[in-house]
Amino acid sequence: MISTSVMNGGDVASCDYSSSYELIRGIADFLLSRTDLRPKIGIICGSGLGSVATILDVKKEFSYSEIPHFPRSTVPGHAGKLLFGYMGNVAVMCMQGRVHFYEGYDLVKCVMPVRVMKLCGVTHIIMSNAAGGVNEKYNVGDIMIVKDHVNFLGLGGLNPLRGPNDDRWGPRFVALNKAYDQWMRKKAKEIASQYEQPSRTTFHEGVYAVVGGPNFETVAELRMLRKMGIDAVGMSTATEAIAAHHCGMTVFAFSLITNKCVLEYDVEEMPNHEEVIESGLKQESLVKDWVSSLVQAVGNQWLMHTEKGCNGLAL
Repeated sequence: MISTSVMNGGDVASCDYSSSYELIRGIADFLLSRTDLRPKIGIICGSGLGSVATILDVKKEFSYSEIPHFPRSTVPGHAGKLLFGYMGNVAVMCMQGRVHFYEGYDLVKCVMPVRVMKLCGVTHIIMSNAAGGVNEKYNVGDIMIVKDHVNFLGLGGLNPLRGPNDDRWGPRFVALNKAYDQWMRKKAKEIASQYEQPSRTTFHEGVYAVVGGPNFETVAELRMLRKMGIDAVGMSTATEAIAAHHCGMTVFAFSLITNKCVLEYDVEEMPNHEEVIESGLKQESLVKDWVSSLVQAVGNQWLMHTEKGCNGLAL
């Protein structure tokens, strides 16, 4: 139900009923009626990282445009497909591309796919993004496991949980000090040791900052972020993580460092979206292997607590 604590006698105009629980339930039912798979793991592929989906044994594919009320991505590097398939023996629901606040979508629309995954039965979600390296030790091609975030949109009052709270998603007030699952982060770091290539790729764990975009950050903004202890900056993920954690999902996120942020005024090169996509392509093999191994580990962990063959993780 919608929380009476915020609706009692108040103005509910701020509630976006185009993204109501009932509407999202309808989207989930639409998808589930067209596939027999019931995945417990969801994946969101960020800019230039859609190749992760190519290792799926796809059983059912949906274009975002054919899913009723589903938001559509308009950004290069986001294919706009929702896939049901297997990664090894693990059933997965995979978004090949996401939508962003800067495309003109309200945040409640940006997180709608996460909530659709929830109502399709997904319990664990893996999110990826392309990000700029703020930490001076980060290089292009490195991967940062997100341990925490700074949500600049939220600090400015833009939050996907804003408005009347529907208790079917989660509580009115939700703690975020454990938003990014510790076990998944630990397991991802263990697996990373198999794939780390010091001359090409280093794995880190750090703090991600989300900004509104679509412009890249100014030198002054980036200097501020570094002084605040931010390691990488991008234009997505944090709001999706908030929505996922709010509705009880286990959250893991990582950033592919696609450019080193420019913190000096006399530097000639300028960041651009083309280099984001190019960096994703260069690291696609490593990212695919690493993510696949993590998915298998999560699947095996789940099976330790469930009967083999149940819940869609392994058949």
